[in-house]
Amino acid sequence: MRAQLHDAVAGVEVLAGSAEELPLADASVDALTAAAAFHWFEPAHAYPELHRVLRPGGLLAVVGNHRDLDDPLQAAVQEIVGGLVPKLRELASWRTDLAASGLFEPVDAFHTEHEQLVDADGLAERIGTISYVARLDDEERPQVLERVRALGEAQAEQVFAFRYRSDAYVFRRRDAD
Repeated sequence: MRAQLHDAVAGVEVLAGSAEELPLADASVDALTAAAAFHWFEPAHAYPELHRVLRPGGLLAVVGNHRDLDDPLQAAVQEIVGGLVPKLRELASWRTDLAASGLFEPVDAFHTEHEQLVDADGLAERIGTISYVARLDDEERPQVLERVRALGEAQAEQVFAFRYRSDAYVFRRRDAD
């Protein structure tokens, strides 16, 4: 992802780091974002680190996509990968953990829908990037992705919409009382 950012945005400085160890000075940024990754952070280390690099009053935005299970294609994909998905409470526990940390306060939330246009191969590639699919062993992963590709091939159009629901949450850095 760093290489793609570097290639896509001329002159941008791209740093190697993790949420638990950011290569940034104390109180050096106005805002931080995390998209489709926040639930993987180690709260005990990441939350204080995010707080450390944000300036007083700085904002943290967390964005996540969810499959729209009202959409027949999404429901069919869920039939294939549903047993691999971590429990929702595990994926959503970051909100409770962040509130309990006392380091951030909620500011706003935004919910919307969007779609990605894909063909059968694109659908399989997209599903293959999901962490719980990508980490499957070399025998199981191709079998799962072939089933997903077959769903794509069964669509009425060669290129079709893959719909998502997106949630964005904004938190403000709490300063010492």
